[in-house]
Amino acid sequence: MRVLSKSRLIAFRQCPKRLWLEVHRQELRDDSAGTLASFQVGHQVGDVARRIYDPEGKGAVIDVKAEGYDGAFARSAALLADSQQPIFEAGFKAAGALALADVMLPVVEAGGRAWRMVEVKSSTGVKDYHRDDVAVQAFIARAAGVKLQSVALACIDGSWVYPGAEDYRGLLKETELTAETFARADEVAGWIAEAQKVVGRTEEPEIAVGAHCRVPFECGFCAYCNRANPKPEHPVDLLPGLSAALRSRFFTDGIDDLRAVPDELLSAKQGMVKRHTLAGTVFFDAAGAAADLTAHGFPAYFLDFETIQFAVPIWKGTRPYQQLPFQFSLHVLAESGTLAQRAFLDLSGDDPSAAFAAALIAACGASGPIFVYNAGFETARVRELAGRYPGLAEPLAAINARVVDLLPVARNRYYHPAQRGSWSIKAVLPATVPELSYEALAGVKDGAMAMSVYCEAIRPDTTAERRREIERQLLAYCRLDTFGLVRLWQFFNGRNAPALQDAE
Repeated sequence: MRVLSKSRLIAFRQCPKRLWLEVHRQELRDDSAGTLASFQVGHQVGDVARRIYDPEGKGAVIDVKAEGYDGAFARSAALLADSQQPIFEAGFKAAGALALADVMLPVVEAGGRAWRMVEVKSSTGVKDYHRDDVAVQAFIARAAGVKLQSVALACIDGSWVYPGAEDYRGLLKETELTAETFARADEVAGWIAEAQKVVGRTEEPEIAVGAHCRVPFECGFCAYCNRANPKPEHPVDLLPGLSAALRSRFFTDGIDDLRAVPDELLSAKQGMVKRHTLAGTVFFDAAGAAADLTAHGFPAYFLDFETIQFAVPIWKGTRPYQQLPFQFSLHVLAESGTLAQRAFLDLSGDDPSAAFAAALIAACGASGPIFVYNAGFETARVRELAGRYPGLAEPLAAINARVVDLLPVARNRYYHPAQRGSWSIKAVLPATVPELSYEALAGVKDGAMAMSVYCEAIRPDTTAERRREIERQLLAYCRLDTFGLVRLWQFFNGRNAPALQDAE
């Protein structure tokens, strides 16, 4: 009998075929960049959890990579029998399965020592698959003879504010799951038995692709499982705002192409996308777009932010996963057509927020519309800055009062089949201004890459040369974002827009 890890049992819960492939065809797995990034975040939160649960640093850490599984299990068993200190990554093997516990805390009770198990997650709330995860973990530990007094799940408290000085007490918020978890022992035993049957098969299970391929995780075998599925010319996924219920109905009815979708099931927006996609035509209410922008005068400002978020805050006064701006680009267009650009970028590694806010106020002047794309994002960041720096609250509020969103103009007045059902700026720009291309940029080509290289730039071990290269890439990327807004505004304004003249 093969011993199955907890992660593989959770994979089985998502899809038996995924489990079989992980065991027998691991080379076919191709995890997305997002999945890999989530693993990294999990490691960071786990490291901080050790400091929270063992502030004196007296606990033991089991290192499976260094000790091997047999050594890790043996040392875990010895520590669980004897130790009076926290144990991290303690290993258990029993009933055909194995698991590593994030945190084991000693508890003294009548009749001897027992243990409190805490499983740590990087999310800000308890999800259903977390409950399965903890149930599996506790079952294996108890089957291995560990005396568990209680079980809890620790998630990040998104409302907690980092006080600084490496003090992370309060970052994690526990949910007690003891009674629920212990009551599921028979259920978990059944999962293990069924999973063992699956991995014992000589051929992979035949399971059709579906919503389970991405819930609760994006499966790394999606490309493999979809390899033989004919791709529809006009997939139903092009429909914007497609509800889970309608998606499920399409799947049940075998509808995967827009041509087979009944018109009466669609909203007006979805119907428009279907018509123009199938006809290969462009919808553009040019008069309406120009009218939307007529009331806004000059100088016209075009603004875009780049932000970073940390599961574990590194700057005093910030919250977990808070979007913190570290860069902006601002293009300023005069009525004559003269165009200038201003920029801010802080790669020092210190909290850039105060300097960002001051630079933004100075750059935006006192009057004129400030055009953005998806105003909810930028205005929320400005409000947060105003809340953190009351002395700047008035001029920051004045900036927000001048913001004009180009997204509703695009959404209501324009659609090109090349957008494929999306009105994101990265979908709309190539359709309206095809000569602008992010592919020509060196290095940073999207927001995710910007966040990644920012984290690299602020690391102490990053060389000055590499930091300068990252600075050039970030400045070029953000500059293209706001120049793209200028060109989009010009496209929507039509004949009312002045010819551009470079002031730089």
